[in-house]
Amino acid sequence: MVMDRLRTLGGWLARRAENVLVLMLGAMFAVFILQVVFRYMLNLPIGWTHEISVILWLWIVLFGSAFVTRESEEIRFDIIYGAVGRRARRVMAVVTAAALVVLYTISLPAMADYVSFMKVERTAYLKLPFNWVYAIYLAFAVASIARYLWLGWRAMRGNAPEAFDPTKAGSGV
Repeated sequence: MVMDRLRTLGGWLARRAENVLVLMLGAMFAVFILQVVFRYMLNLPIGWTHEISVILWLWIVLFGSAFVTRESEEIRFDIIYGAVGRRARRVMAVVTAAALVVLYTISLPAMADYVSFMKVERTAYLKLPFNWVYAIYLAFAVASIARYLWLGWRAMRGNAPEAFDPTKAGSGV
């Protein structure tokens, strides 16, 4: 019963994360079009559109990677991964998960200090504090730590990720 509710909540949160990502991508596209119109049609370049585009791109990549991309959509060395057996895939999953958890955990305090320090700097056009711009990395790192702890735990308990099957590959749509 509790697990069903958690799965339902997780599915709902995943859809909301996709909604947020779509909104960010739509905003970035609208600002990009605005930038093109002002620069090339009206000959009035405006800098804030470039700034928003760059900030949104950073947020789209890290937010999407942390909260939207599924494990099966991640990049792997499929030639090696697909050529080995289930047990070797489990070992590879545990080693990869452990390495990434360690690396993200080591980077987290330094990045938190850096993000906190950057509150004194502001962006050129919109005067946004840079700690707002870089704060997404902290969410990304924490989400990645949680994700790889979960994936490593599943692999240790015998649930190896499936080998890549090109007959089942799709565009993600």
